[in-house]
Amino acid sequence: MARDDDEEIRPLGAVRWLEPRLLDNLSVAELGEYVIALKAEISRAEAAAEAKKSHRAGVEALFGKKTDRP
Repeated sequence: MARDDDEEIRPLGAVRWLEPRLLDNLSVAELGEYVIALKAEISRAEAAAEAKKSHRAGVEALFGKKTDRP
């Protein structure tokens, strides 16, 4: 999945950056490509979440689980 150089990857801010596209003017082929791109982005986000969970588990195993303290 290629991206344009001027396309910026914005930090997640309540998912505001993921705005729905107008689909009425897209062909069936373009819709298929759009779905593929969205699925790739979902996979990328899921992989990042899993990596963070794994990292956190490693840190908790090393230092113990963080507890809430007043």
